[in-house]
Amino acid sequence: MPDLLSSEFLTFVAIGFFAQIIDGALGMAFGVLATTSLLAVGMPPAVASAMTHVTECFTTAASGLSHLYHRNVDWRLVVRLAPAGMLGGAIGAYLLSSIDAEMIAPLVSLYLIGVGIFILYKAFRPRWPRDVRDWIIPYVGGAGGLLDAMGGGGWGPIVTSSLLGRGHDLKKVIGSTNLTEFAVTTVISLTFILALGWSELSSALGLILGGVVAAPLGALVVNKLPVKPLMIAVSLIIIGTAAVRLF
Repeated sequence: MPDLLSSEFLTFVAIGFFAQIIDGALGMAFGVLATTSLLAVGMPPAVASAMTHVTECFTTAASGLSHLYHRNVDWRLVVRLAPAGMLGGAIGAYLLSSIDAEMIAPLVSLYLIGVGIFILYKAFRPRWPRDVRDWIIPYVGGAGGLLDAMGGGGWGPIVTSSLLGRGHDLKKVIGSTNLTEFAVTTVISLTFILALGWSELSSALGLILGGVVAAPLGALVVNKLPVKPLMIAVSLIIIGTAAVRLF
């Protein structure tokens, strides 16, 4: 059991809280913000990704229920995203837990920089109308799950920003991807726990506490904060943190 008053535990609480506030409002960034922060304090890539996903089992459940309450969920979108995302996530978690940490760390940092650039690109890209029959939805879900598990984050940046970039409804995309992420991250977490064991992941309790406290607030502010400036700010944070880790 971690010391609840230690600086390390309180740091994890703060990381979880602020990452979830942004994620709930924007539909992305908890994973990449939490993972880059954990990598910055010396966590191995597989452990950082596993801690993040164990935490997201709780934060995505709270956030998804909050979006359900505010009627931001399109179940047709959830049904098309979830199966491919769960399969991709399980494959990605298995691969990451089988790779040497020192070899994968620079690749994870490069991936996170790429995600940050992708978010920045999506912030300026114009949208055009699409409906839930959009052919790309399952493929985006599969890629999002795979890259999310291997990079410690990426479901939101890949899935949410891709669907928003193709013109899907803002509220429905954010609410539906948050709810779907619960299923995807549960599969990823179970895969990591089977591969790494729970003892490696006990420090996730701080992230869980901060994230769960913040989760209901994200759905409340989703209509209050301007999306474009927030996407720009998040992308710059991710790029900067990952670049420091890499170089």
